[in-house]
Amino acid sequence: MKVAIQLADNSGLEELSMRNLALHLGVEAMSLYNHVKNKDELLDEMVDSVVSKVTLPKIGGDWKKEMKKRARSARQILIQHPWVTMLVVSRMNVGQSMLTYFDATLGCLHSAGFSLQAADHIINAIDSHIYGFILQELNFPIQPKEYAETAESFLPNLKSSPYIYLTKLTEEVISGKYNGLHQFEFGLDLILDGLEIPRHHSK
Repeated sequence: MKVAIQLADNSGLEELSMRNLALHLGVEAMSLYNHVKNKDELLDEMVDSVVSKVTLPKIGGDWKKEMKKRARSARQILIQHPWVTMLVVSRMNVGQSMLTYFDATLGCLHSAGFSLQAADHIINAIDSHIYGFILQELNFPIQPKEYAETAESFLPNLKSSPYIYLTKLTEEVISGKYNGLHQFEFGLDLILDGLEIPRHHSK
């Protein structure tokens, strides 16, 4: 499993095949089928192996701190393995680590006073933020150091457009007043701070 994950990390899922994996392991491709049925099962096990590294929230602790710790850990782990996030959001992942991860999160939120149904919605909202942020980090076409230069190249067109506020924001990026970087913690705090009211209503 470790070799398969390293291969995906280094070359992407496009290069991950049973034949390539066997080559890196120094075995015959057919021998791999003694361990996994097919590539889909291999991918499931790879995802579960990566998810097992994410810090689980403690049940009965400070729920906000625990959910922040979980979110930060998930982001850190998934960024290290750029291929994982898309598999998490596009497949039914029911490995032991994924189920443990979800169950612990449900327990953390439920022990804090949320109903199980509310907890499920909250997990979806937080995870949508985590996965969406990661996918943007990994795929955004402009590097942070290029923001000001790119903004400056767009400014002439914006000044002749009706987009007043976008033009002003672009000028702030160019001047250095605003770096244009989106903050993971801002979105996370926005979600968690907004949960106090529904938590009290669900008791």
